[in-house]
Amino acid sequence: MCCEVKKRLENCIECVDYPCERYVRRKWGTDQLSRVAQENLERIGQFGLETWLEEQEERRLLVEELLADYNEGRSRSFYCLACTLMPVALVREALADVKAIPLDGSDLRAKAKGLRSIIHRLASKSAIELKPER
Repeated sequence: MCCEVKKRLENCIECVDYPCERYVRRKWGTDQLSRVAQENLERIGQFGLETWLEEQEERRLLVEELLADYNEGRSRSFYCLACTLMPVALVREALADVKAIPLDGSDLRAKAKGLRSIIHRLASKSAIELKPER
């Protein structure tokens, strides 16, 4: 974008002309990932780049925990999508909820099923659709 090249800014949100005509004309699409990209810019503008980067680091650590402790071999894409589209607080809530359920720690399938169910419930309450877009 012009902000990055001509004005030597990190991103559009730093520009005094944001949202400029070029930004508005950009074909973002209507998919969830485009929505998340726009929300990320807004969060950077509201809280600053450092805070946003800290959130992304927490998001990365959460997906790593989900994959290490709750991936029965079929949930990788689902967990990655959930951690991309859902607010960090909701992913943390899902983990806390599944840890509160008395499950056999060795039954990875049961743990994954429980976590997926909780994630679906929380996403649905927040109007987040956890289906990969094609």
